[in-house]
Formats: sequence, structure tokens, C-alpha cells
Amino acid sequence: MSYLDNIRTFVRVYELGSMSAAGRDLRVSPAVTSARISQLEEYLGVRLFQRTTRNLTATEQGRAFYDGAVAVLDAVDEAEAKVMHLTETPRGTLFVAAPLGLGRRLLAPQVPEFLARYPEINLRLRLSDRTVDLTSEGLDLAFFLGQPEDSNLRIRKIADCPRVLCAAPDYIARRGMPQDGSALLRDGHDCLNLRYPGASEFQWLLQTADGPRRFAVSGRYECDDGDVLTDWALAGEGIILKPEFEVADHLTSGRLVPVATQTPPVPVQLACLYTHRRHQDPKTRLFMEYMIAQLSEVLRQSGAAGAD
Repeated sequence: MSYLDNIRTFVRVYELGSMSAAGRDLRVSPAVTSARISQLEEYLGVRLFQRTTRNLTATEQGRAFYDGAVAVLDAVDEAEAKVMHLTETPRGTLFVAAPLGLGRRLLAPQVPEFLARYPEINLRLRLSDRTVDLTSEGLDLAFFLGQPEDSNLRIRKIADCPRVLCAAPDYIARRGMPQDGSALLRDGHDCLNLRYPGASEFQWLLQTADGPRRFAVSGRYECDDGDVLTDWALAGEGIILKPEFEVADHLTSGRLVPVATQTPPVPVQLACLYTHRRHQDPKTRLFMEYMIAQLSEVLRQSGAAGAD
């Protein structure tokens, strides 16, 4: 096994805090992961981790080695990027994350054409409505809707996407048509909330005559999968807040109807996150630029995007 492989393995174990998690991330067995760490420790003559049956923690030597190891990998990645840029043959595996609705409806349909253009690039697309961590999860890019919390990452804005509050006709017939955000609270409407472990209290940001205002809506239904919320709304169980591109077909067919139209939702930012180091990788840069152009055009044609 190469010394560089051992260093990469050490960095992932350090960042993820687990041999098994690092092995899954690197797509090697736990035995290979453990062997690489042992070889590195033997070469350095120090213990990099303290291991027990339940915990794995970096030693003082491991913490000291981590910063240097990351710098080495950064330098190698940058050198490889320069070579691939010169040869114009980007290759390797891209790890990309996106929310479920965005990934399924906008991102995934654009991927085949990109991979056809660059046959030596592989793509691993991870779709989830939870917040992702680029560093700890080994991601190259993350597309998102909203405002990221991590200010250490770089952001490329794609568009402002209009959003809509909507419900099924059956729900409106049963509970009435709310005219604005205040009615949602006053009349106790069932709001279907996207929530995942660790998420803060949910509020809907709506545009009022006095400017944007947050409404602390509530309801009996919560889920960390936005498509499940849409299914519940279609079944007449409550009101959802969605980007228009996610529910456009249902609005056109009349299966969902806009509600609280006097206080429409504030548009949500569609953007992608990347780290400074990974942005230098040609395959990452190419995918990001390609996807920004494709998504911008799709949203422009659908009318579901505002100016950057």
C-alpha cells in the first residue's frame, strides 16, 4: 500500500472519528483501513489514535500530524489538477450532494449528458433533505436551497426560486382557504413541516405588507423527506411550502391549489457550496459550471427563477 493512501486514510479516520466510517467513505474494508493506519503508525513510530472497543480518539501526535497530512494532500490534489488541466482529460470520482426534490427533478436529468462529455469522470450523487457537511462527508460539491450556516465554504448562487404555499382542494373544502400567514396561525391550519434531527424550530418566511416576517407554523405532520410532505399534501392532510419547480405539475393539474396568496413565501436561494481546495479540481469546476448553466436555463424556461 502506498504511503499516500495511508495518509488519505488517516485524514478520513481523523475527520470521521471511525475506522468503519472512513472505510465506507474510501470504499475499502475495515481491515484495509486498520492496516493502513497501523502501517502509518509503524512508519512514523508513534500512535496516532487511542483505540477502545467503543471509542477512537486522536493522540497528541495524531492531532499534530493531521494539519501536515491535509497540507500534503492539498498539494498533491493541486498538482494533479494542474496536470489534468493541461492534458484536458479530467478524470476521477465526483461526490455531489443535493436535496431530494432538487436532485430528482433538476439535477439528475442533467447528469447523463455531462458524463457523456467526460467519460473518465464518475459521479456519486447523494440525495437527502438533511444538512450535509462537505468536509466530514468527503463531498466535492453540495447544491442547496436556502442559506448555509458554514461561512468557511464558498458559495455560487444560481438563482432565486419562487416558492408557493399550497394544499389539496379536499383540504381547503374541509378547513377553509387561508388568505394570509396570520390566518395560518389564527385558524390552526395543519402545516406540513420539513424537519430532520438537530433542525431548529420551523418558521415560514412570508412577504407581508410590512416586509418579510417569520410565522411559527405548526402541525401534526413532520418528515425529513420533502417528497413525503408533498404526498401528504396531495392526500389532503395539510399545507406545504415548496419551491414552485417541485410542485409545478400538481399546480397545473389542480391537484394542489395556492393558499395564503396575500403573503407569498419569500423566494429561496438556489446555490452550490464548495471548498477552496476542491474548486481547483478540473472535474469539480467543470461539473459546477455545467450544472449552473443547465439549471439556470431550465429554471428560466419554466419561469421559476429570479435574477441572480
